Amino acid sequence: MNRLALSSADLPVFFEERHAALAARLTPEALAPLAGARDPAAVARCLGEPLGLYAHLVPAALGGAPGGAGLPADPTAIDVRSLVLIREALGQVSPLADAIFAVQGLGSYPIVLAGSDAQRRAILPDVLSGRRIGAFALTEPEAGSDVASLRTEARREGDGWVLDGEKVLISNVPLAHHLVVFARTGAPPGDNGGGGAAGGRAEITAFLVDSGAPGVASEPLPMSVPHPIGRLRFAGCRVPDSARLGEVGGGFKLAMRTLDAFRISVGAAANGMAARALREAIAHVTRRRQFGAPLSEQQMVRAYLAEMATELDAARLLVARAAHKRDAGGAAARVSTEAAMAKMFATEAAQRIIDRAVQLHGGLGVIEGTEVERLYREIRPLRIYEGTTEIQKLIIAKGILERAAAERAEDDRARGERGERGGEEAR
Repeated sequence: MNRLALSSADLPVFFEERHAALAARLTPEALAPLAGARDPAAVARCLGEPLGLYAHLVPAALGGAPGGAGLPADPTAIDVRSLVLIREALGQVSPLADAIFAVQGLGSYPIVLAGSDAQRRAILPDVLSGRRIGAFALTEPEAGSDVASLRTEARREGDGWVLDGEKVLISNVPLAHHLVVFARTGAPPGDNGGGGAAGGRAEITAFLVDSGAPGVASEPLPMSVPHPIGRLRFAGCRVPDSARLGEVGGGFKLAMRTLDAFRISVGAAANGMAARALREAIAHVTRRRQFGAPLSEQQMVRAYLAEMATELDAARLLVARAAHKRDAGGAAARVSTEAAMAKMFATEAAQRIIDRAVQLHGGLGVIEGTEVERLYREIRPLRIYEGTTEIQKLIIAKGILERAAAERAEDDRARGERGERGGEEAR
């Protein structure tokens, strides 16, 4: 690859000068150490030093990458458009590096949002350098999309807490130095015996736990692609109250705020993988000859290429719009609908684009080790993690229905005001 396909080049209206400078650094030559790498620990270190990409996971006010125009005066806001560009680039070069980078963000942003000054000072500098890797321990065997039903428990004991339970499908577990653990601190939903109301949402609290703490056990889980993922078990794991992130009961909101910040960038990673697949497909059909001519001269092949390119551009527009809106509003911006649209469409489109790239390669497309075969396996998890496609549809529908209700209420209010003015004039 001579260059990477990044949105800042084609969609400059959504980006600032600092993004162009970042894009200039994200070259195939600079990212070459990541290409083809299969050692997660080495990849994780490289993302910190020498590449310095973790700096974009932490706000400038806390030692991260400098901000600039288009960002609100919010000390907890990260530049989501920078995340978009980085993940677009990593998706084209190394989906493994992309996954590690993203989860490093998930494992550190809760500290940005809700950590104490002491927690931030102790953790974030080493996050930036890559000397410390984090994990986001939310998913459980019986709590995936239904986050509120998690069963890992944290109970008060003396001046601290004791954690018991199990987490599964937690990325970065084999590498992680610290874990952001979400645990139930009140009664479960439907239980009238404690902090939860009948049929309500469990009280969830977040804790910062050392991965080597007594009472924490981990095991890796095998995947069909290189990806550091595993299972965690907590058995009598004692942590002080100072390990708590934010308020008791504030864990659910903290998890959702974290996912809202990074969900948009999942679409960007999908766009990067799709762009690589499209590039590989174009190279193959222009080189491969069938029936006395290059494949690229066949009408059906051209139709496939047209569909692939159009879907990719549509996905990039949705991702750029969501990221721009998030950056304009800061950490408190309500962009759940736009983020869900971007994540859903981009990941689903990438799956279709990569599938067509495999089809255009024919039998070569399913030979292990070819680029499109690898991408076919790499893209599949993106339609699941950080909210499945089905969950994104629910979020989108909820958002548009709430917007419609607000517009009706505004129309009713306006009609009422006009009616009052009419009555006054008649009198």
